[in-house]
Amino acid sequence: MQFILTVCIGNICRSPLAEAMLLRAFPERTVWSAGLGALVGQPADPLSLLLAQENGLDLAAHRAQQINTVMCQRADLILVMEQHQREELERRYPLARGKVFRLAEADIADPYRQPRPAFETAYAEIAAGAEAWVQRIRRLS
Repeated sequence: MQFILTVCIGNICRSPLAEAMLLRAFPERTVWSAGLGALVGQPADPLSLLLAQENGLDLAAHRAQQINTVMCQRADLILVMEQHQREELERRYPLARGKVFRLAEADIADPYRQPRPAFETAYAEIAAGAEAWVQRIRRLS
């Protein structure tokens, strides 16, 4: 699994955090993120930036991008935040079937436009999901 793609809706809150966490674990791999309805060109949400910084991650250079066919073709593994995102992704890009999974066992709620506690909850769930995937990927490598 050389190419790992993380996906959420806007690509400014959850998927950039997951991308940064996985990239920290796998600096030799290509890890990137995108959104199903991306706020194209926008930086990471200020609260995602802050929580990332507090945890040693840097999202300063992040800019949201829309998922596309090429990304789905290139990715070996696509990690989404919610089950309905998996279904939507597979509906739009049937070629992605078989390599789309949820990052965590349960859906990770979107903290967009929510107060800091919602971001903290999402961060903790993303961190736990990312760590579980790191272990799985290492076992497979």
